[in-house]
Formats: sequence, C-alpha cells, structure tokens
Amino acid sequence: MSISPHDERFMAAAIRLSRAHLGRTASNPSVGCLIVKDGVIVGQAVTAIGGRPHAEPQALAEAGERARGATAYVTLEPCSHHGKTPPCAEALIAYGVARVVISVTDPDPRVSGRGISMLREAGIEVDAGVLEADGRRALAGYLTRQTKNRPYVTLKLAVSADGMIGRQGEGQVAITGPEARAEVQALRAETDAILVGIGTAISDDPLLTVRTPGLEAYSPVRIVLDPALALPLTSKLVETAREVPVILVASEDVSPLGSEGGTPPTVSDIDSRRTALEAAGVEIVYCNPYHPEVLLPALATRGISSLLVEGGAKTAKLFLQAGLVDRIQLYQAPVVIGEGGIESPLDATDIPSGFAHRGTHMFGADRLDEYEREN
Repeated sequence: MSISPHDERFMAAAIRLSRAHLGRTASNPSVGCLIVKDGVIVGQAVTAIGGRPHAEPQALAEAGERARGATAYVTLEPCSHHGKTPPCAEALIAYGVARVVISVTDPDPRVSGRGISMLREAGIEVDAGVLEADGRRALAGYLTRQTKNRPYVTLKLAVSADGMIGRQGEGQVAITGPEARAEVQALRAETDAILVGIGTAISDDPLLTVRTPGLEAYSPVRIVLDPALALPLTSKLVETAREVPVILVASEDVSPLGSEGGTPPTVSDIDSRRTALEAAGVEIVYCNPYHPEVLLPALATRGISSLLVEGGAKTAKLFLQAGLVDRIQLYQAPVVIGEGGIESPLDATDIPSGFAHRGTHMFGADRLDEYEREN
C-alpha cells in the first residue's frame, strides 16, 4: 500500500465522522466518507439517519465536479450490489474518483471484496486496511452482526468504593456523579438497544431513555428479560412504550424460569396482563430470556447491531458467564454503599480472561476503565 501520514489523518477524520450516527442507521452501518482534492476536503458525509442514503453518494454530491481525480476515504468497503439504492462503488466510478482508501473490508457476502474489485477494474487505485483497528471499533456493531449473527454487547457497571452496584430494596441508587451519568447518556444515544432484567425494571422503575437535551429522539429500543410478564402496567417503561419501543422477552411457556420478579401470576392473569401490555404498545417476544445465545441472534434478525446491558447483577452475570460480552465499561466511584449493598458481579481485579484494557478516563471523581474482548 502507498499509505502516507495524510491518508491516516483523513481516515481518522472519516472514522470520527462515522460515529456521528451510531445507533441511528437501522440495520445499515454508520459509515463515514471524505472526498479530498489537493489536500482539501471537498465533500463529506455519514450514512443518513435511517440508513439511506449511504455516505458515499452524499459526499460525492457535495463535491460535485471537484470529485474528478480526487481521493475518497471510506470507513467501510463501498457496496457493490443493487439493493434499495444503486451500488456506492458505481457512484465513485461515475464521479471519476482517482483513488479510494478504505479502512475495513465489508464481511457481507454480497460485498466482500467485490466493491474493491469493481473499483480496480474501472482503473481506480484502491488501498484498504488503513487504520483498520480503529475502523473496526467504530463498526463493531455491524461487523459483529455480520460475522457472529448477534449484536455487539457492551456491559456497563457502576461500582461503589466498597464493590456494590446498589442497595437492596431501595430502587435506583446514585453511585456515579453527573459527569459520568452524562457519558452514559451519550453511550445510550449511539446504541441500538438497552437491556435490563425484570428485577431491575421493577425495583428501579427506570425509563432507560436518553435524557441529554437534543438527543432525546435517539433513545434505544428498551428490552426487559421478563419471563412471567411481571412488568407492572404502571411502570415508566409501559407508560412510554408508544414513545420509545419496549420489548419484553418472555418464556415460551410463560413460566417463571428463575424470574427475578417474585411469584408468577396465574394463567388467567398472564392472559389479561399480555393483552394489557400489548394494548399499551409493548411488544412481547417469546424466547427463553435466560439463554442469551438464543436471544441475541433473535435481536440481530430485527436489525439490532449493538446492545447495552445495564442491569442488574443477575443479568450481568448471565451475559458474562455465557461469554457474550464484547466490551466492559466499568465505572468506579468513591461512594460507599455499606450495609444491604448488592455486590457487583465483577470489579477491576477480576476482569474475565480474554479482555484487553483499552483505556482509563476520569469523569469528575469517577473513573471509567474500558475493556474489550480480544477475539
């Protein structure tokens, strides 16, 4: 490859741009594209909200005639197949781009290598693999769904100084400060779905939405592992189900199967509860809630590429023990919970093997350590 520092600089900018619409492009990946002529960016775009149009035709349209002879920097291999829109590779050829620099080759069998071949056959110089590790992180949700048939799973835990994530019987307990909570809101906004267990849904009565001003419309799909349909009809989740989607994952036979939510209702109660939940706009999916290896592919078929697991301890353990966590965000706060605390399923001293430490960040008095699965 004839890669220069300028190539890495422009690709880094394209990757930053691609993150702008994470969690907002439906089943399509959020891709960044820059059109550069004589060292100047003459067109730039990210996959549109909803997934179309793709980044390349938008950036090319902005560049116009200046695209001829230019270099295109794209975070994912341009598509080569006819879907609901023409192939992006064809658009790059039509605009007369001289060179295309790619970060990540698309694993989609309809594309994989074909986009590159189409460009080269048209006489366009192509270099791939530029800042590939960074590109793969930005595209982690899409790549995981394509290669593993499941969403990319992030486990987020906020742990007190004495190793607790809450206190028994007290609902939500503030562990981290406002700066860390704002960072979590930003994470929610770039994630397709957020998941909690029924115990957390009942005890905390959370909204699980994005509350940062200006980002409210980017709240993720809210999922509750609720084997016996125990979510109260008066909960905030049910009351807002028509505003932000709520999915309850219930047992196929609607039996407790280790429910965190107490005594299961009778069959007649279940029937009436199901009717009331659906009337409120809640979707019910029948799939063993405590077999994530079955649940995650079911979510992938719905176009969910990224999943944030937020609570509680049992649910965190479920995904950890199944080996289905890809990234851990561990917040550690100076707060002490004391008597009656709920012990965290992990802390910085017992991160599972196979995870690499990717960085430490401070948000006020709170420390965030990020770990990423290495394979």
